[in-house]
Amino acid sequence: MGFNRIDFSIKNNISELPELELYFSLNEAQLLHIYEPELGLFVVESPMVIERALIAGYEPKSFVMLDTVEEEMCRRFEDIMKPGLETEIPVYVSDYETIAGLTGVNITRGVLALMKRRPLPDLGQVTRGCSRIAVLDDIENPTNVGALFRSAVALGIEALILTGSSSDPLYRRASRVSVGNVFMTKWTKLSDRNQTSATYIKELQALGFKTAAMALSDTAVDIRDERLKNEERLAIILGNEGVGLSDEVIRESDYVVKIPMTEGVDSLNVAAASAVAFWEMRGKVNL
Repeated sequence: MGFNRIDFSIKNNISELPELELYFSLNEAQLLHIYEPELGLFVVESPMVIERALIAGYEPKSFVMLDTVEEEMCRRFEDIMKPGLETEIPVYVSDYETIAGLTGVNITRGVLALMKRRPLPDLGQVTRGCSRIAVLDDIENPTNVGALFRSAVALGIEALILTGSSSDPLYRRASRVSVGNVFMTKWTKLSDRNQTSATYIKELQALGFKTAAMALSDTAVDIRDERLKNEERLAIILGNEGVGLSDEVIRESDYVVKIPMTEGVDSLNVAAASAVAFWEMRGKVNL
């Protein structure tokens, strides 16, 4: 296993380098579906995030690097590369002006990686052995998803479930904002069947979880309620940035939970609210 350096210059056209088109000409949804029905691809930015993906066992397809960082990056990545990869991995190398000129992209910290997706676990698999999990219900902004993953890993959430139109954690902005924490925890995204209703509530309850919907409601309990801390298995549900959780999710949940706030303020950004919720309802998770 090793790296195959491929230099390119301003004389090249991206269409002459199909691998570069995958980085710079296709959007993330196109990469996700590129090999359907097989699993697709995703792009990762910055050395730390790429390292965490490699440590988690994701398989790199290629790299794009600035010539100023190539030697260091190849050394770092080769030290942690998944064992058993026998083929040489292409490394496309050029100077900053060339990459920016050809692509219009500011290459983050000098390196990008194209990686293969992996099959997602089902709900039972991803929650096995967990006492605290989070559900991201229609959280559409990749920055929020990345920040949620970062808070979750830091504050003892052991798995994350995404539903509906929630942004993909492997989108490059989400993984970058998470500082690679999307690769350091268990997560899955539920199928279309689950995305259109609150059926995941009943599935979680059948797995032994009490469900706590974060919402303003006449029936909401204070987030400091001791019952929440004492639940053996708790799923904390966070809703869409604009409309929050559906009436059905709120109705079917075991608890509706609110964060007390000063008068005249009724909400926090969902990423900020998640950090408060994860800390306050962490239960017996050891931090």
